[in-house]
Amino acid sequence: MAYDSAITVFSPDGHLFQVEYAMEAVRKGTLAVGVRGSDIVVLGVERKAVPKLQDSRTLRKIQLLDDHIAIAFAGLTADARILINRARTECQSHRLTLEDEASVEHITRYIGGVQQKYTQSGGVRPFGLSTLITGFSPEGKPQLFHTDPSGTYSQWKANATGRNSKSVREWLEKHYEDFSGDEAIKFTLKALLEVVEPGSKNIEIAVMRSPKSGLEILSAETVDAMVKQIEEEKEKADAEKKAKAKAAAEAAAAAATI
Repeated sequence: MAYDSAITVFSPDGHLFQVEYAMEAVRKGTLAVGVRGSDIVVLGVERKAVPKLQDSRTLRKIQLLDDHIAIAFAGLTADARILINRARTECQSHRLTLEDEASVEHITRYIGGVQQKYTQSGGVRPFGLSTLITGFSPEGKPQLFHTDPSGTYSQWKANATGRNSKSVREWLEKHYEDFSGDEAIKFTLKALLEVVEPGSKNIEIAVMRSPKSGLEILSAETVDAMVKQIEEEKEKADAEKKAKAKAAAEAAAAAATI
């Protein structure tokens, strides 16, 4: 059927299948998590295994768009490169035209507009990626936005996209608080560790602490230390839980013998 292959044709039940196929490409991509704290924004991504002879710096899932805006993505890396370059050009064009830096929302709206345009034109296909865009507003407040292949964008406190994003998003909804500083970083790591193997080989974390601080990629040693701390806290909590359950069972058994 034409609606199964043509981007501009709706199916009888109102679907654009090529857009839905692009979303499936996102769901098969590596996980990306974004968290907006009270004074910080954090991006965390799952890292793919890199061949021994390949330079890992050429495969970055977290990129800067401007001095105060960063982006992480899930989906097709080649599509992301094109979209990121267009967003960077828009950032510089905004500076040149208005003599002021573009806001995070403006760039998100621009990226969403580009993605949407590729769902409404013949002879093209949708971008096979979803993005998490973070930065600081002109008032200095941290912000987090999400876009998908349909061009829809929205603002979030915390979100995940890519592989197993649904279960990670449910975990974020259950445990989210308005964290600050290192607590927000630790919270992002915990979300990633729900589905990703622990260790700096599998996880990359980037933080932005203020509009002028730029993007800081945490070192492998820092990530490993935080992962170890999280695992120790988890083991301690599990031990306490088992001890309480054992004490409750012993109390119940003692009460039954009386």
